[in-house]
Amino acid sequence: MSSRPKAGPLSNVRVLVGRAWHQASSLSSGLRALGAEVIEIPFIEIRGLRSYKLFDGALRRITDYDWLILTSVNGVDALAARMQDMGIVAASLKHLNIAAIGPATRKAIEKLGLKVAVVPQRYVAESIVEALRDKVKGKRVLLVRAKVARDVIPRELRKVGARVDVVEAYETVVPKASKARLQIVMSDPKQRPHVITFTSSSSVRNFVQLFGERGRPPHTSPSHGVLDGVKLASIGPVTSATLREFGLPVHVEAEEYTIPGLIRAIVSAEGTSKAGTG
Repeated sequence: MSSRPKAGPLSNVRVLVGRAWHQASSLSSGLRALGAEVIEIPFIEIRGLRSYKLFDGALRRITDYDWLILTSVNGVDALAARMQDMGIVAASLKHLNIAAIGPATRKAIEKLGLKVAVVPQRYVAESIVEALRDKVKGKRVLLVRAKVARDVIPRELRKVGARVDVVEAYETVVPKASKARLQIVMSDPKQRPHVITFTSSSSVRNFVQLFGERGRPPHTSPSHGVLDGVKLASIGPVTSATLREFGLPVHVEAEEYTIPGLIRAIVSAEGTSKAGTG
């Protein structure tokens, strides 16, 4: 799905947004408001788990925990759904100290009627560890996260004496329907984006899987050159590191690891490009 641009600092710039359908609106609308032509092709699909046995078990024992850590809006949504299905009210979680990885996650938590005690200065797992390092010794901590995720938080908090339980709340999968659409867009100079956005490590891995051949990144596959002139824009250093793992360049990285921060970084990069060609 694409839209025609308005006047603005991103006029005549096509941006490919690879967020899941239900999450794309904030990034897409922000880019459109600045004049970009937005192409939405999700690199990620959020799915529920086949079994919630471990997650539900942790929620039944929620009074045993001192801290709850949520690292994404998807995790909050999954928590809300399980609470509803199990008849658990928000008041049952009000004894918890809650840590959110960033402002969007905090906002989602607060919509449940819960208070957030900690939001780190930088919105990455390492910063959550730094923020909690002196607070969780001897405490019971529940970490709610995706099925496949980095182990930085549980590993490092256990080192400082926390008792951490990790439960999976959802999984991210590659949307099969996106493969043909992505290849069409990238192979047509009239549709090919000037910028591709990546908002998580999963989005990078799935992009490579969707567009690469036999697990290779696009720029090393037989479709060599199709990314020439295309800027890859990352929401932060963890996502950037994953791009580099696959041999992909990072042309734009947000200074603040949020959707507004990513939009600002794209505007800045495009402004610099236009100034350089002016």
